[in-house]
Amino acid sequence: MKREELLSKEIEHIDIKRFDSRDLVDAFSKMAFQAKNLARASYIYDKMIEDKDCSIILCLAGSIFSAGLKKVVYDMVKHNMVDAIVSTGAIIVDQEFFEALGFKHYQGTPFIDDEMLRQQNIDRIYDTYIDEEELRVCDMTIAEIANSLEPRPYSSREFIVAMGEYLDKHGSKVNDSIVLEAYKKAVPIFVPAFSDCSAGFGLVYHQNERGNKPKVSIDSAKDFLELTKIKIASKDTGLFMIGGGVPKNFSQDVPVAADILGKQVNMHKYAVQITVADERDGALSGSTLKEAHSWGKVDSGSEQMVYAEATIAMPLIVSYAYHKGGWKNRKENRFNDYLK
Repeated sequence: MKREELLSKEIEHIDIKRFDSRDLVDAFSKMAFQAKNLARASYIYDKMIEDKDCSIILCLAGSIFSAGLKKVVYDMVKHNMVDAIVSTGAIIVDQEFFEALGFKHYQGTPFIDDEMLRQQNIDRIYDTYIDEEELRVCDMTIAEIANSLEPRPYSSREFIVAMGEYLDKHGSKVNDSIVLEAYKKAVPIFVPAFSDCSAGFGLVYHQNERGNKPKVSIDSAKDFLELTKIKIASKDTGLFMIGGGVPKNFSQDVPVAADILGKQVNMHKYAVQITVADERDGALSGSTLKEAHSWGKVDSGSEQMVYAEATIAMPLIVSYAYHKGGWKNRKENRFNDYLK
């Protein structure tokens, strides 16, 4: 197949404002298995939004924006349904910032010759395709941003603010950029493993070009401290977790970090996780929220695991909360302003 044929069918992001999942979620609540779990998760997320003392932390892992979930998170930021985001680098840089630069993800198939894709500079994520040449532009844009900053260590949050400033100055090529909207609404985005994505390639290029001169670097401990400060500043917190990995652990750890700093804080009052991982291997991504209670991280009573694939479950849960309308009465926490 020709390159232009492979990169012809764009991924379209689902819009939770265009459908109301409340009746379906309520019907799920009268069922069993994951339907019932999804309904309870929807009710818990809605409780987070209704709770005026609760700061909501959204945790993102997996290739969910390339699959069509970007607009869901954009609407969460735009409509004050989230106060901070903790994510993998690929989601925020390779997928979100990448699209803000004007590039796209494309529908494909896993049943294809991957060597043929490699020869045509097309990268595959299961059944989606990405233009590797466009990813290199994203890498070099990160290097350009790094070159424009004062050489010093930055938290990933600070660097992503600079990415938002770049889009604000140069113009986003899309009207639903999360990095830009979070910049405008002062919603912090943390990427604890920031170099594990296009940002890493850009920073490698920046640091190599700087040679022995002072360089921009990423301070992951500063990320941890800043998120812990958000926890300390909040009476209560709720976690809405898509997938597991570093974002899940990083966010769950902050009550313990606050305790180490001598601050008395509550465990996370609410927690929802959507995952397909199994708990039986002891790995973090599948570890239950009940298990997290033993570590002093998540309180018991308002926690729910949902064993489902995110592209199906997340739009239903967020659409439910959006159409319930509790976000209309929430205050903006603007934690980026607080962390300056």
